[in-house]
Parts: sequence; structure tokens; C-alpha cells
Amino acid sequence: MSIRVLQFGTTGQLALELLAEAKDFDVEITALSRAEADFNDPQGAASRVRAGETDLVVIAAAHTAVDDAEAEPDVAQCVNATTPGAIARSAQAAGVPVVFVSTDYVFDGAKGAAYVETDPVGPINVYGRSKVDGEAAVLGGCARALVLRTSWVVSSHGKNFVKTMLRLAKGPGPIKVVDDQFGRPTAARDLARFILGQAATLATAPAGAPVFGLFHFANAGEVTWKGFAEGVFDLALGADAPKVQAITTAEFTRPAARPARGTLDTGKLERTFGVRPRPWREALAEIVGELKLEQRSAA
Repeated sequence: MSIRVLQFGTTGQLALELLAEAKDFDVEITALSRAEADFNDPQGAASRVRAGETDLVVIAAAHTAVDDAEAEPDVAQCVNATTPGAIARSAQAAGVPVVFVSTDYVFDGAKGAAYVETDPVGPINVYGRSKVDGEAAVLGGCARALVLRTSWVVSSHGKNFVKTMLRLAKGPGPIKVVDDQFGRPTAARDLARFILGQAATLATAPAGAPVFGLFHFANAGEVTWKGFAEGVFDLALGADAPKVQAITTAEFTRPAARPARGTLDTGKLERTFGVRPRPWREALAEIVGELKLEQRSAA
């Protein structure tokens, strides 16, 4: 029997990948758009979780515009914390587990090494603070909650770093990218496939099972944003790749502060689920290949 998944979100990178990859798993996804579940209306969204209609809830909707969040903290708090908490409580009442996606931005980046799940949080921007509160609300609202922190999410869909770099490569340059922020890129597809691959386990595991709680998921390998950009250009343009000029965070001012090193350690996830995320460059090659195919199709 297929696992019935109630998915909040239809247009984000993760939401699109969940829908695209579902065909490879024994799941049936009902995806709710913003019109069907407005995250500015916590109780309205939570009311969509009804006993007997779903086996697993996946929250793939979020306020991810980090800089915009600085100007609209109340919106970010509602979308990233208040509403997910309400959904988690409804899931608890309905007797179903919930998956919530968080971020490396819950950390200040000052540790000097990769973060594990037990490290204290210390967000330095509004987005990160809203996600810290979202984690607490979901874990506190549902005894069968899986919270997945991830980082630097990219795909062939929507707006993301990979597509921005390829757009800049068509311009006159120079291309300047921050070289003093470190992290682990994550392919939205890989995160989606992990969630879908665990759907049956999560749907049947009891409260207190090791599969619930807080985990980190990111593709393997640490890199700077400059190094990531160079990887994009190498895979997409080869010998025609443009030069990337290194700049510091201080030279690239943004409304929201970013952690200098928000690298996530995925050891707990690997030990618990027996899943080892593939290297980020391997995942990136797949994304670049898709974008090239789209470009050829559109020509």
C-alpha cells in the first residue's frame, strides 16, 4: 500500500523535486499550494491535516528570501515557525509524523569546524531565528517529527546560485564571488529522494524511534561560494569558463548577515539511516546537465 503524503508547498525547489521524484517511490503525494494552505494563516493551514487521510506530512513551504526577511520579520516568523508549529500539532492529533526542513543559518558560523546536531544554535539573521523557532515548534508539537537542516540548496528549478552564476557568465563581467564563507551545497533532488526513501519508515515508526528528531542533510564536501561558482563554470562551460574574482563578505554587503562557516556534519544521519549523501560536484553535474538540456530544447 502506497504511503499517502500530504505536502505543503508546490513551487519551491524541494517541493518540485518531491513531486518529480515521487514516481520512483511507493508514495502518493497530495501537494497543497499557497491558495490551498496559506502559511500566513496558521490554523487554516493546520486544518488541512486530518486523521485518516494521510500517513506522512512534509512541510516543503517556507520563507527562504533571507534578505527580505530582515524587512518583514513577522512574516518570516509566521511562515517559518508559527504555521509549521500549528501543522505539527495537528499532525500529532491526527497520529501522523511530520517532516520539517531547516537550515545551516541557525548557526553563527564561528565554530571553526562542521556543526553537529547538539551544537548550540546562534542565528545572526531574522531568517535563521525564525527557523530556530520553527524547529522548536515542530519538535515540541509532534512526538514523531523529523527536522532536517540543510544548506546551499540548488536545482535546475527556480532561483538559486547555480542559475545566477550561469546568467552572470553571459554578461560582461567581472564575476566577483565571496571566498570566505564555507558550506556544503545540497541538491534539492537528493534531499527529496532521501525524504521519499524514508516515507514508509517514518509512517510506521513509533514515537521515540531513532529516525525522529534533528538531523543534518547536505551533499558531501566543503567549499566556498567562489569554489562553488568555479565548479558551476567548469561543468557548464569547460574551457570557456570565466575567471572568478575572490571577494570578502565585507565587500559584498547584504541586508542579512551570513555565517562564515555553516558547514553541516551529516554523520548522525549516515549512522541512523544508512544513507551517505553523494559529493556536491556529482550532484551539480546532474543539475548542469539538466539546464543544458533545457537550453537546447528551448533553442
